Amino acid sequence: MKNNLLKVALAQISPVWLNKEKTIEKIEKSIIEAAKENCELIVFGEALLPGYPFWLALTGGAEWNTKTNKEIHAHYVRNSITIEKGELDSICKLAKEHKIAIYLGIMERAQNRGGHSIYASLVYINEVGEIKSVHRKLQPTYDERLTWAPGDGNGLQVHPLKEFTVGGLNCWENWMPLPRTALYGLGENLHIAVWPGSDHNTKDITRFIARESRSYVISVSSLMAKSDFPKDVPHYNKIVKDAPETLANGGSCIAGPDGEWIVEPVLHKEGLIIETLNFNRVLEERQNFDAVGHYSRPDVTKLHVNRERQSTVSFDD
Repeated sequence: MKNNLLKVALAQISPVWLNKEKTIEKIEKSIIEAAKENCELIVFGEALLPGYPFWLALTGGAEWNTKTNKEIHAHYVRNSITIEKGELDSICKLAKEHKIAIYLGIMERAQNRGGHSIYASLVYINEVGEIKSVHRKLQPTYDERLTWAPGDGNGLQVHPLKEFTVGGLNCWENWMPLPRTALYGLGENLHIAVWPGSDHNTKDITRFIARESRSYVISVSSLMAKSDFPKDVPHYNKIVKDAPETLANGGSCIAGPDGEWIVEPVLHKEGLIIETLNFNRVLEERQNFDAVGHYSRPDVTKLHVNRERQSTVSFDD
C-alpha cells in the first residue's frame, strides 16, 4: 500500500464486562480480523478493557462508605490492567506479528502510584509491538471521579505511522482545547478520540476537531446492553434493576480534514468499521488554515505543557 494511504479499523465492540481475561480474548480476535483485511491501525474504545463503570449511575455510586460500592470497586480494580506485569504482552505480540498499530482504552492499575488507584488510559502500541505511550485521562468526567483517578500529561504524545502523525485523547478530554492544542503542536494529523459509547458524544465533536485541526479524526465507541452485565459480577441484581436496555449504542465514526463525514456514526452494530485514509487530504486542507502553523501567533499566545509522569514518591538508590 502506498505510504500516503493508511487502512484503519474501528473496533466497535462490547467488553466481556469487568472480566479482563475474556475481554482480552475478544480484543485479540478483533486484531486478527483487522489484520486479515490488511488494516494497519486498529482502535478500541475508552476503558474497553475491562469495561466502563456503568454501575455508578445505577447503584447510588456517590453514597459514602457503602459495602455495595466498595465491593464492585474492588472487583473493578482486580480486573484492571497492570502493564508492568505484562498483561498486554499478548496484544503486543499480535501487533508485531501482523504489523498493525493499536490504540486501546484500558483501566490501568498504575504501579508508580502504588498499584491501588486506577486510571482511564489510552495505550498506543506500534506496528512492531512496542508500547510507545500510555496516556492517563487528565480529568475523569462526572461520576467517573468516584472510581477513576486523575492522570497527568506524560501521555500527550504523537507517533509516526507511515506519512501520518497520530495522537489521541480519552472521551471528554477531546472537549479540552489545550490538550488538543498540545497534540496539534506535535504535528498530529490523525486524531484518535476514544469513548465509552453513544453517538451523543461523537456526532458533534468529531467533525469539530477535524475542522479545527484540518486533520482526520477517528472516534471509536464501545457497545453495552443490559444483557451484557455478567451475572457473576458483585451486586448484579442491584446493577440491572434500573438499567436501561441500551447503555452504549456505539457511534463510531470518521471525519475528514475538511470536517465532513467519511463514515457517519454507526449505531447498534458490533464489529469492525474499515476505511482507507489518504494523507494528501491533510495537506490540501492545511492550505487555508493551520492552527499551529501559518495561522498561529506564538508571539501572542503560547501553551506550556508539563509531560512529567506524576508520582507521590521518588527514590534515590
